[in-house]
Amino acid sequence: MLLIFSCNQDFHLTKIEGKRIDINESIASNQSIEDFIKPYRESVNKDLDSIISYAPKTYSKSDGELNTALGNLMADAVFSESNPIFNKRTGKNIDLVLLNQGGIRSIISKGNITARTAYGVMPFENAVVVTALKGEQVIQMMTYLSKAKRAHPVSKQLQLTLNNDFEIRSAIINNKTIDIDKTYYIATNDYLYNGGDRMTFFHPNDSLYILDYKIRNVLIDYFKKTDTLNPKIDNRFIKLND
Repeated sequence: MLLIFSCNQDFHLTKIEGKRIDINESIASNQSIEDFIKPYRESVNKDLDSIISYAPKTYSKSDGELNTALGNLMADAVFSESNPIFNKRTGKNIDLVLLNQGGIRSIISKGNITARTAYGVMPFENAVVVTALKGEQVIQMMTYLSKAKRAHPVSKQLQLTLNNDFEIRSAIINNKTIDIDKTYYIATNDYLYNGGDRMTFFHPNDSLYILDYKIRNVLIDYFKKTDTLNPKIDNRFIKLND
């Protein structure tokens, strides 16, 4: 007689052990790996370091109170590069671009501009989205900007004027007062659309358009088309001292 015995055993994880391995100069390089990646590294560096534009001066996100030359450049670049794409897909135009000051991670230094410059200014993977908002929500956006008291980049289609107490004196888009019943097409990035920097006014919305266009690539394309940068601080977002 053949007896077959089986037993069911339950196994449970009781302990996980690990150790930290520091990656530093004490770890010897592997020459075969170095030889393999060398042509790729050289190709990437060549692309990143190719000169594509020129900055006659240094631009910083802190060179103005409520709008800066660098912020204006970024918002206007998003408009100029994204609007043709949006228009081709929808037959509509972007009314306004809103980005965030904290998303600008580097200055643009005086001198030659390369693709690496764009990676420094915008190292994140944030991409352009366009959302359809009612005028009432756009007014909420204006209120947010007035209370934030920061130079969040906005495109030149907006003229927002505050009084000395940071209260809204006027808010105009495309030379017209904001109509609460009108639908406006606002371009921003996916981080802000999802509530980043407490920008909750993007929800609810009538529709969302994903352009699949990274802000960093917007800057690179804009730089390639612009031989010499000339952004300026202007009156798109200002406070009157009266």
